[in-house]
Amino acid sequence: MIIVGELLNASRKAVRASIEGRDAEAVIAVARDQAEAGADFIDVNAGVFVDREKELLSWLVETVQGAVDRPCCIDSPDPGALEAALSVHKGQAMINSISLEKDRFERLLPVVGGSGHKVVALCMSDGGMPQTTEQRLDIADRLVTALVDKDVPMGDIYVDPLVQPVATDKSFGRAFLEAVAKIKEKFEGVHIMCGLSNVSYGLPERALLNQTFMAMAVARGMDGAIINPLDKKMTAVISAAETLFGQDDFCANFLTAYRAGRLAG
Repeated sequence: MIIVGELLNASRKAVRASIEGRDAEAVIAVARDQAEAGADFIDVNAGVFVDREKELLSWLVETVQGAVDRPCCIDSPDPGALEAALSVHKGQAMINSISLEKDRFERLLPVVGGSGHKVVALCMSDGGMPQTTEQRLDIADRLVTALVDKDVPMGDIYVDPLVQPVATDKSFGRAFLEAVAKIKEKFEGVHIMCGLSNVSYGLPERALLNQTFMAMAVARGMDGAIINPLDKKMTAVISAAETLFGQDDFCANFLTAYRAGRLAG
């Protein structure tokens, strides 16, 4: 499972203040905590600073990579901000994200095509959020085809089928899980990436629902997650689910997580 640490997002009040004040120590502390907890990528987002996003996103990338040995997941719909951040990034980044929405697609495809970076592809179109498995598959098909045509290898594509709250429609959880399995079956080498906490929106005991849904998604083939890596219960569920579903040779990753104290509640 590829874990993207979600905490350096400017929509969070404390992070926004740290970015605005260029408080490198505070940003580094958040990045280090996530890296030490096992995050493979550190998500960086400065989207609330519309007029300064290009400058601040680049600063975030340089600050994070100057302190931790992790690549960044660069989160922006602005091609100028992405290009600036990628120009200072060391190694292969993850670009979060392109979608099938016409304006976003046309602006970002030239940036991600042939870039050599990993790409998160959202199953979103101008028709809005997908409701069914079939809608997700149709959008995924068009996105994957377009990205491959622009020299993005299958193995660098992370499709996000988009989670909808089951409190709104009881079929949304099942539709997502079915889409995960069918996308993995249809596109050999493509990965699945999502932030799935939206599934429990509007319901009590959200952590329980999120953890259970994560285990179900892993069993369908999901191999990437945008989460808080400091949430030990969630990371323990991921580790256990992968081990039980036969995605952990000789249980090596589970044992490593156990020895590192990452499975404690």
